[in-house]
Amino acid sequence: MARAITVGLDGSAESAAAAEWAAREATLRDLPVRLIHVWMPVPEPMAQAPLLGAETHQHWTERVPREAAAGLGLRHPGVEVSTEQLTGTPAEALVEAAHDAELLVLGSRALSGLGGFLVGSVGQSVIARTEVPVVLVRAGEQATDEHVMDPVGIPSAATAFRPVVLGLGSPDDTVIAFAFEEARHRETALYVVQAWDTWPYAVYTIGPGFEHHEGFTRQQADALAETLRPWRQKYPDVEVVEMSRPGSAATHLIDASRDASLVVVGRRVRRNPFGTHIGAVTHAVLHHATAPVAVVAHD
Repeated sequence: MARAITVGLDGSAESAAAAEWAAREATLRDLPVRLIHVWMPVPEPMAQAPLLGAETHQHWTERVPREAAAGLGLRHPGVEVSTEQLTGTPAEALVEAAHDAELLVLGSRALSGLGGFLVGSVGQSVIARTEVPVVLVRAGEQATDEHVMDPVGIPSAATAFRPVVLGLGSPDDTVIAFAFEEARHRETALYVVQAWDTWPYAVYTIGPGFEHHEGFTRQQADALAETLRPWRQKYPDVEVVEMSRPGSAATHLIDASRDASLVVVGRRVRRNPFGTHIGAVTHAVLHHATAPVAVVAHD
């Protein structure tokens, strides 16, 4: 049986956007969608309150996934949708549910006026502890946001997908393969962004007659091309655009996300149970990218 695309659902606008994205992804991959709703039992003092008894709270939590599944079924008739209600803390339940998932999809909330998005403590904890890919979808994300404009400049979901963007830090086959597969599913190009610090080489640019680390720039570009050579051969139908640039990797990826359908970044798996090990670049991209972000764990 095919593993499902699993969605953390809590009735919020961001989780609704995550469910819609998951249904669109399921169509591309021909996979089912599983909606997970975590029910935290009402503490005894609150359960006695007349407006929020335990039965009322449980009825509401059962209604959320049921109504979401019904809506997805209407809008995406070819996608098999199931629901599951778990009891416990959201982070623990979602990490456990991810073990049997193809990928896990969560929502992120827009930060009004700050140009970024909020990945809460639950999302960060789940990302740091989950070894299947986790996709973060911002509230308000629409299918048309992932496609190029139609010929007269009107948003459309019937046009070609925008490119997939891959942030390539330490090259890892798991992360690269995921990005190529996503580009292949969308029949779009893959933009591979590799950034590098300039300060160790700035000394060579001091004084007249020195070009700005031209040799090192060519060396980095050649290394990126060599890394991607076998992947180009494995995925001949995927157009690859290599972007080897000096500066901040997070800044380049955030800029590239404005014209992307999906941004793919890696996260090194750390066995230390303490702390949320996401990485500075991935953390920045999660909070500020304007496209959905897939975090792929790797050794």
